[in-house]
Amino acid sequence: MKAGIRNAITDVAGIKVGNAQDQRLKSGVSVVVCDEPSVAACQVLGGAPGTRETDLLEPHNTVQSVDAIVLSGGSAFGLDAASGVQSALAESGRGFAVGPVRVPIVPAAILFDLLNGGDKDWGRYPPYRELGYEAARNAGLDFETGSAGAGTGALTAGLKGGLGTASTVAGNVTIGALVAVNALGSATITATPHFWAAPFEEGDEFGGLGMPHPFPREARAIRTKMGGDTNGMRNTTIAVIATDAILTKAEAKRLAISAHDGFARALWPAHTPFDGDIVFALATGKSGTRPDEQDFITLCALAASTMARAIARGVHDASSDDGDILPCWSQIKAMA
Repeated sequence: MKAGIRNAITDVAGIKVGNAQDQRLKSGVSVVVCDEPSVAACQVLGGAPGTRETDLLEPHNTVQSVDAIVLSGGSAFGLDAASGVQSALAESGRGFAVGPVRVPIVPAAILFDLLNGGDKDWGRYPPYRELGYEAARNAGLDFETGSAGAGTGALTAGLKGGLGTASTVAGNVTIGALVAVNALGSATITATPHFWAAPFEEGDEFGGLGMPHPFPREARAIRTKMGGDTNGMRNTTIAVIATDAILTKAEAKRLAISAHDGFARALWPAHTPFDGDIVFALATGKSGTRPDEQDFITLCALAASTMARAIARGVHDASSDDGDILPCWSQIKAMA
């Protein structure tokens, strides 16, 4: 097993990613676009989710596949981003056929970045529909990470968050993750630059520091974005796990559940009542491989490890900008 060529979710055949952001706003949108409709599911484990079209992803519901998945900043205002993506796809003739009409299926999730130092005085209508449209039009195999797309204004406990990605190739099957890290908890161990996800790192993809030695006695202390003050705490880590294996909708649901284990490996704490943690799962089937029972167990384990790596990379890749209220990882690394 190894990382894919790009070490990105776009190593999964049939997947493209587009970003759009507004630096003044300190917010943005990321979209995963499927070349063809792909089997999809989701799992919500955070206590404060903001979503669109997630009910249809349950295995017992009729629609089996989707055209795109949207991750957006902007809290509930950011749900407008899916409308922009939907418009871009409709212009391309994409969508679920209902007689002569085609309806693009675009589930979405949002994170809270309204208190990150950006100018949110956008007037009557929020800008997320246009950002969603732009992100969909930008979709390709290569894309920015860190302070880009949905990760533009993301924050964690003590550090800027960001947009992260990673991939793993196992035989002729590839699995990839895309995640906007805006967690209430921390991706690093205490105030060190060492990542909780270190045991899963491939090469030096997020610094190559490994675990701290000696291991800090205070590592189990719970650090959160707002300390002990829950007033105004709204967070969320939102993600997509994708594979080119052939999966049923129920198996995609299990893959999404397994990918949440990557949250727990990379963030402390995770899945809190103030996080809206959600994972969408996509299966493009492009590898032509249908995993047997043992291979599916392996795929689920790789969903967790790949997601943990993507989370660490999102924080690692963040960059500083005017008006930031928290430092980025590279700044604390320089001081370590």
